[in-house]
Amino acid sequence: MNMPRLNPLLRLHALGQRIWLDNLSRTLLREGTLQALIRDDRIAGVTSNPSIFFKAISESPHYRDELQRLRADPALSAEQRYEALAIADIQGACDLLAPLHRSTHGDDGYVSLEVSPALAHDAEATVSAGLRLKAAVARDNLMIKVPATAAGLQAIETLAARGCSVNVTLMFSLRHVRDVHAAWLRGISALVAAGGDPRPVRSVASVFLSRVDTMIDRQLESIGGNALALRGKTAVAMARSAYAEDRERRTQPAHAALVARGMHPQRLLWASTGTKNPAYSDVMYVESLIGPDTVNTLPDATLAAFRDHGRAEETLTQDLDAARAQLAAVRGLGIDLDAAGEQLQAEGLKQFSDAFEQLLKLTA
Repeated sequence: MNMPRLNPLLRLHALGQRIWLDNLSRTLLREGTLQALIRDDRIAGVTSNPSIFFKAISESPHYRDELQRLRADPALSAEQRYEALAIADIQGACDLLAPLHRSTHGDDGYVSLEVSPALAHDAEATVSAGLRLKAAVARDNLMIKVPATAAGLQAIETLAARGCSVNVTLMFSLRHVRDVHAAWLRGISALVAAGGDPRPVRSVASVFLSRVDTMIDRQLESIGGNALALRGKTAVAMARSAYAEDRERRTQPAHAALVARGMHPQRLLWASTGTKNPAYSDVMYVESLIGPDTVNTLPDATLAAFRDHGRAEETLTQDLDAARAQLAAVRGLGIDLDAAGEQLQAEGLKQFSDAFEQLLKLTA
């Protein structure tokens, strides 16, 4: 008799990795889907962004009555109407995850709400919006989502210094990872120096994966020849290298001193994990990057695929030499990974900005 297959998502939890759902909608909240995912798959967090909310509000019937009421108030702008809808969803998700947040003493159970992408190059406005949204949601397990632009780095530092938990988004290179970690440490250092308590403050640094491979693969294909053998490996190599660097940074005296004062280390989060190339495994960005003290945020299709046929074993620290050799080989072909990261960040920001503009049209 065939034994039922154990849910590999539960094994990820045992290996020290947390899975967050890369989706949020009133349908998920009101029809019990999110609650079931938390219960059955041990989903430990939720992320949102303007694209996710545009899809939710445009497709779900559960927004129509409230949006009609909001439109009846001429004093509200389209952005205020959107925020009213989004904040209610964020609060609902926070409340579902609150028991997990409490039972893990603040390690798990977070929901992320992104500041307007229109503010991505304005540090002061990003901080103001982040603190305003934090106050409006009024939940301890909220993370304010901020892009890793130059202005975003300044905002991350200030928000950390103000005791605000942050999900840093749109990171596409090792340079982004290093810059974000440094900004977070500066912020926590300022918080501690001012007599603040860093213990309730958490952060994740979201490294985007599939978009990296999509761009680098195109460049490798334009080169041809032996370069073709490097396709589909750059994003995983970057993530494994980032994790190794993160482990090394945690041994540094400045980092250890802050941990001694109560700081919780920033965790790396794997984002953009839905495989875009059908020639690749649909769970490659899950199976290849399993390791302790990390987060992987999965869209619905990738979550279902891994539940169905994923293999859960620690892989994040495997073949580090091969990962570094992959990056060196790509660079050796004249491909600038840092420049690619900047381009991908700009493209990602435009995608979110376009979705945000469509949101405002939807709620006008």
